Amino acid sequence: MAEDRVTATPAALELLAEIVAEHGPVLFHQSGGCCDGSSPMCYAQGDFRVGERDVKLGEIGGMPFYISASQYEAWKHTRLIIDMVPGRGGMFSLDNGRERRFLTRSEICEI
Repeated sequence: MAEDRVTATPAALELLAEIVAEHGPVLFHQSGGCCDGSSPMCYAQGDFRVGERDVKLGEIGGMPFYISASQYEAWKHTRLIIDMVPGRGGMFSLDNGRERRFLTRSEICEI
């Protein structure tokens, strides 16, 4: 089962609360791009269409977190930990332009 495979650090939850206060409810989708593979993308709910094959890993700060089915297959033995680091977010992600961005870390949770 994929649910509860994602957590967030206090710093990430603080950034998320700031974004939700400004934009309303959001959702996350783990980027699968070659350059942003560790960047979870944050979108206003309704601005990103979740695919029927996307897998919901759980929620952080009450907001849903998804990953593509193919990426889930590669990462299904890991727990994702969403953190906040200095820098710019992905071009279309709501953390962009804040000089802080979300970053995905991982740990093996089963073999």
